[in-house]
Amino acid sequence: MNRVMSYTMGLVLALALTIVAFSLVFAHLYAAPGVLPAAWLVPVILALAMAQLVVQLVFFLHLGQSKESQWNAVMFCFTFFGILVVVLASLWIMDHLNYNMTPLQMTQYINDQSSF
Repeated sequence: MNRVMSYTMGLVLALALTIVAFSLVFAHLYAAPGVLPAAWLVPVILALAMAQLVVQLVFFLHLGQSKESQWNAVMFCFTFFGILVVVLASLWIMDHLNYNMTPLQMTQYINDQSSF
């Protein structure tokens, strides 16, 4: 497949995924709220976002199409999972701190901060 055809196919797929995601959210908010159950909206949007990521990586960055770029794909996966671990660990720490902080401690902390 030549390069122009690859870019054109990538553009069409990226636009289609974007339009589908936008249409689902728009239909849920304004036009027809019963098109997709509310519980399914976020997972479907996330799945479309992951498909958009794959389209961008394959068609525009040409990741994983040749023998030389396989190491780039491996490094991308390691980086992605590293960032995922940092984000999830940060969210877990914030939730844990919020759970363990009592209202008396919060009030005392706010009063101490406002006295400066």
